[in-house]
Amino acid sequence: MPGVVADEIELQIGANRGGDAPSRDGGGDGDRGDGQIPAYRRASVTGITLALGGILMFFLALTSSYIVRRGVTTDWQPVPLPRLLWANTAVLLASSVTIEMARRALRRGAEDAFRNLWALTSGLGVIFVAGQLLAWRELRAEGVFLATNPSSSFFYVLTGLHGLHLLGGVIALVYVALKSWQGSRVGQATGAEVAAIYWHFMDGLWVFLLLLLTLGR
Repeated sequence: MPGVVADEIELQIGANRGGDAPSRDGGGDGDRGDGQIPAYRRASVTGITLALGGILMFFLALTSSYIVRRGVTTDWQPVPLPRLLWANTAVLLASSVTIEMARRALRRGAEDAFRNLWALTSGLGVIFVAGQLLAWRELRAEGVFLATNPSSSFFYVLTGLHGLHLLGGVIALVYVALKSWQGSRVGQATGAEVAAIYWHFMDGLWVFLLLLLTLGR
């Protein structure tokens, strides 16, 4: 009996270790089947959530400065917003749709569809950033520069910082697409989830900034 009990204990320990071991195939980082989310996936989602919290606080501070500066200045002149901004917004919103379609394709195991949709999302992000630069060029052609007045300063700062953050998201998308996930503690599904969370946040942040620049002029 003692030998049997010892064998059972060793089997149980081995089973527990096997259940907690990280995935090595790069794609099995979803639920383990018992309703529990692996610790490395939780850590990844928690990490991006904390990072986005910091970004949110930063942009809220800029928003507060924008509102206060607009209320106390006498030289505030509303910036004529280029119509191209609305087309850029449509492009960015479309990218949120394609990134979710890509994630669903990955869950189905449709690797080709995932890669194509993921690449499309990355391309839409590049188009958005290029469109923002064209909008800046249009404003400069109209004589509106960073130092023209407080309103134009805030416009360039807000849109420029958002563009830089979104460009970082494009780099993350490319990383998820090109990384070799074999042997990684975090699978591709988790990488795609974290990148998608960041991407959706950037989309929502841009809509907020556009409303601020439109309604708060």
